[in-house]
Amino acid sequence: MQDTVELVFKGERKEIYSNPQQFPLKIGDYVIVEADKGEDLGIVNQFGPILSIKKKDNVLKAILRKPDKDEIKKYHDNRHKEKAAFSVCKAKIEKHGLKMKLVDVEYQFDGNKITFFFTAERRVDFRELVKDLASIYKVRIELRQIGVRDEARRIGGYGICGRKLCCTSFIKEFEPITTHCAKEQNLPLNPQKLSGVCGRLMCCLLYEKQYYQDEMSQYPRLDSKVKSVRGEGVISKIDVFAQKVYVRYEDDSYETYSKDQLTELVITETAEADESYEELEYMEDDEISNDS
Repeated sequence: MQDTVELVFKGERKEIYSNPQQFPLKIGDYVIVEADKGEDLGIVNQFGPILSIKKKDNVLKAILRKPDKDEIKKYHDNRHKEKAAFSVCKAKIEKHGLKMKLVDVEYQFDGNKITFFFTAERRVDFRELVKDLASIYKVRIELRQIGVRDEARRIGGYGICGRKLCCTSFIKEFEPITTHCAKEQNLPLNPQKLSGVCGRLMCCLLYEKQYYQDEMSQYPRLDSKVKSVRGEGVISKIDVFAQKVYVRYEDDSYETYSKDQLTELVITETAEADESYEELEYMEDDEISNDS
């Protein structure tokens, strides 16, 4: 029984819908659903008992039907119209001298609404822009200001790891990330190396945080003093994957010890540094709409 279904729309927008008519569905199917003052078309992304937890007590819109060939063609035609609308809107932004960056355009399936997504450093008075667009398209126009992370999600791309951006593949909601995450993973606090394509700290720093916390709790802190048969030294590096500790001695030589060999050393841990870390600031989705 597929009572609830998660659908994905353009720009990796995901929403949960009810399936009151119990249409047999599989991942990748097209379905037409209730939308704001009309209908929209989404693609089945997920279903299962976990969706009942995710939807909480929200009232869900319903899946109306499965589209026919003409409706699927209309869906793809809308994608082409969006490219033209993008060019038109960009020209209008330049005409009005607005300090905003157009990111994407999305047609609602039934054509009753067009949403223009943009980024800006501050709020923008786009009332005249909305009037211009409404006079051209004769439908409801919505301008939505989004953050740079949401921009990366809508556009897509690949990280330095060579894989698809996490925000376009599995991350559902953004959470604040601090440079403390990088410190816990013994990474150099170099913004250029820690930033993703959006210019903010990489999301993977956050979801790997717990692993590093658990692993690093089994080792002494960096710069802890060590005494061994070789003399005195300090712990200069910890490799949690190889489960090794690197000790630098007074003569600048190094010795590698496995985690099991740490019992052979006399270790005096350093006090944890009292440092402050700036939390990454990012703009949440700020929906600003004008009905025309």
